[in-house]
Amino acid sequence: MAMLLEPGMQSLRMGANSERCPTPSPPGSPGTPHDSCSIAPLTPSQSPRSEARSQQTPSFSVVVAIDFGTTSSGYAFSFTSDPEAIHMMRKWEGGDPGVANQKTPTSLLLTPEGTFHSFGYTARDYYHDLDPEEAREWFYFEKFKMKIHSTSDLTMKTELEAVNGKKMPALEVFAHALRFFKQHAVQELKDQCPSLPENDAIRWVLTVPAIWKQPAKQFMREAAYKAGLVSPEAPEQLLIALEPEAASIYCRKLRLHQLIELSCRPPASGAEPPHPIDSSFRQAREQLRRSRHSRTFLVESGVGELWSEMQAGDRYIVADCGGGTVDLTVHQIEKPQGTLKELYKASGGPYGAVGVDLAFEKLLCHIFGDDFIATFKAKRPAAWVDLTIAFEARKRAAAPSRSSPLNISLPFSFIDFYRKHRGHNVETALRKSNVNLVKWSSQGMLRMSPEAMNELFQPTITHIIQHIDTLLKKPEVQGIKFLFLVGGFAESAMLQRAVQAAFGHCCRVIVPQDVGLTILKGAVLFGLDPGVVRVRRSPLTYGVGVLNKFVEGKHPQEKLLVKEGKNWCTDIFEKFVAVDQSVALGEVVQRSYCPARPGQRRTIINIYCCDTDDVVYITDPGVRKCGTISLELGDVGDATGDAGPAWGRREIRASMQFGDTEIKVTALDTRTARSVRATIDFLSN
Repeated sequence: MAMLLEPGMQSLRMGANSERCPTPSPPGSPGTPHDSCSIAPLTPSQSPRSEARSQQTPSFSVVVAIDFGTTSSGYAFSFTSDPEAIHMMRKWEGGDPGVANQKTPTSLLLTPEGTFHSFGYTARDYYHDLDPEEAREWFYFEKFKMKIHSTSDLTMKTELEAVNGKKMPALEVFAHALRFFKQHAVQELKDQCPSLPENDAIRWVLTVPAIWKQPAKQFMREAAYKAGLVSPEAPEQLLIALEPEAASIYCRKLRLHQLIELSCRPPASGAEPPHPIDSSFRQAREQLRRSRHSRTFLVESGVGELWSEMQAGDRYIVADCGGGTVDLTVHQIEKPQGTLKELYKASGGPYGAVGVDLAFEKLLCHIFGDDFIATFKAKRPAAWVDLTIAFEARKRAAAPSRSSPLNISLPFSFIDFYRKHRGHNVETALRKSNVNLVKWSSQGMLRMSPEAMNELFQPTITHIIQHIDTLLKKPEVQGIKFLFLVGGFAESAMLQRAVQAAFGHCCRVIVPQDVGLTILKGAVLFGLDPGVVRVRRSPLTYGVGVLNKFVEGKHPQEKLLVKEGKNWCTDIFEKFVAVDQSVALGEVVQRSYCPARPGQRRTIINIYCCDTDDVVYITDPGVRKCGTISLELGDVGDATGDAGPAWGRREIRASMQFGDTEIKVTALDTRTARSVRATIDFLSN
């Protein structure tokens, strides 16, 4: 008999020659539920295997995708009856000079009582206009998505800090933002299609970075439930889309006139690059759309021109450079079906455009002092937001070829507050700081030389270049033909020039037009056809702890456990799936369990993970408990009709999917062929 080493007792038999036995974990183990108890695994599956799934006609009539970004967010939708048309959200009110407002800032304003007030430009501008004393009582959040990535112990109770230091549960903050998008999207859909039922007719798609771990993905799903996007009883109505995957899906549809190849820059005269002229009807429709500033984008029913040039097996990288993260994925095209196969697990890090903002803040701290900047942010939070807005506009104007200085307006309250705080003016502070590349303008502006602005970009751009370079050197990533640069930060001429200079010699560097909307459009396409990415790579090694027969000389003595006269080795890590292992969509890892005692109604199985595939024990360095599988077994009568010895023969087959964007689990009582409620939780550790 085999056994899982879990809270209570849980077992797993791995083959005819393996021998294992149940052992209870120590009383009072952390995270051990009182009603967890042992289950005896019966039949293993050593590797993922395909499970035939019946294709059902979609019950929804529209897909709505929400691109929830670090710096800006938006939504788009498409009707299943016309999947070639992607409709962008209505134009937002407000905006900044020189900044296209096809999306709105990810800024949320809550009243002093914690109720929703506004989102986006409206929230930002209202907060900016508040009296400084009054502003201290409100909750204003911006760029808060990064907290979910950076928090190592993310739970349902994790808190977010507003710009004035006030705190609120992160789940509530995200739910407020998602509820805002739901209300806007549903209203727009009703205006276009009054007969559309609000419930069940919409499939929602939320975008997250591919490098996010399972707790962060589950957190977004929980926030969506709290916001009322979908019900927890209908989880299939919500899909989690990985941002670089979504971009890749959209890039498949592009025509040549929708691409900018950085190695084929137009001449200084502004003439178009020498792409072949396509006078097709679809291009005429696209040009008509642009001339009328329509919000509807047309996509190919098949694949675009660039894809039609590609051969089966061709490889490319999508570098999603957003506000908070850089997210890299490697795909291979599969023909004739046009599906995508991931070649290497997603990689990247927190090196988005906010890194440039942080570098600017660091520069201000150097000039005016850390203590003053901290005090100013706390005492004049709205004025600080005003200053960041001014910098954002100038940041977007930065270019490698620029020779003239960039002027950044300092709010009057900054200048006045500094004089009262320090006893001298900002011009004196600049002079004393010895920052030669930043001067003071008599118009009340910081005059930054192009070199000074370039220095603010360099640390973040260097990290991005290093990540792409490291990826290109992997054996699995040889023979890359294209590098697609997408995401909001990809609009930056500074980043475009750096990527082209570093990698233009080994692959074609391409930027889609409307690059900031690429992920949003791709997320809609993913919602229409979630099976387009056929094979993914597991980002981590996942498994459970089991007992196995103790072998002298192989297993360490400290792992020896004697039970009922037999020697067992504890803490063995039994893998479900290994890091970077290819897992196809629809493949499942199956484990079969039987309840260990009559009357057992529920069992909890701990899931462990690590970054390597050579792990042996759950106590090895780098191994951590990352989640739990809960099986609701129900009453004895539910399965057998009596309370007799049939309990010993009851078998629960759990099936885990690792090939989707989220890890999923289902379970079946094999005696009755009835489903057993099974959930997987990564947020309660």
